[in-house]
Amino acid sequence: MNRVTLAALPLPRTPASAAALEVARSYQSTALLHHTLRSYLWAAARGEAEGVAYDAELLYVAALFHDLGLVPAFDSHTVPFEEAGGHVARVFAAGAGWPTQRRDRLAEVIVRHMGPPVAAAADPEGHLLARATATEITGAGADDYPADFRSEVLERYPRLELAEQFLACFRDQAARKPDGAAAHAVRSDLAARMAANPLDAPARGPAAPGSRARPGP
Repeated sequence: MNRVTLAALPLPRTPASAAALEVARSYQSTALLHHTLRSYLWAAARGEAEGVAYDAELLYVAALFHDLGLVPAFDSHTVPFEEAGGHVARVFAAGAGWPTQRRDRLAEVIVRHMGPPVAAAADPEGHLLARATATEITGAGADDYPADFRSEVLERYPRLELAEQFLACFRDQAARKPDGAAAHAVRSDLAARMAANPLDAPARGPAAPGSRARPGP
């Protein structure tokens, strides 16, 4: 990936994007909020580097809302968290005056971040968000980004207690919704994959001689 900086990335300044940030900040912990903002930055940077034409406002709002279904106010005991988040986003978008088709696209992007991979040509925002959230949680593709850009993003939005909070949320989702994507991720050794995330290495600090990372938060 070519050199990229935060200043060079498009940051939506629309009323809807400002309202979405306000909502995300009101309902999410700081660690989860930073996670959503970093998700947008990883996604936008990849889109710019790979020449993917994407809707910055749509991608930004989807990134901010993609995990809203994990927070207590919007958690659902009947549908997967990504679907619950999609419903919340659709209601928000209606209030923001978005037309029906755009509301549906927003919900679709959010749901797809937990689904099978989708090609950029078919759904650029869904493609970029899914890859960005994989980078965030397990470090997949983290090495694609220049080291100085990774440092810039992590300095702007520190990871804080994301690993512990996110794993706890997914384990809770898995216990209550065993057929959902979150449960599948937990059964697929999510804890170990998260423990090996290189984005958390600065927070963990250097390993002691002869020590090995252990699975789990």
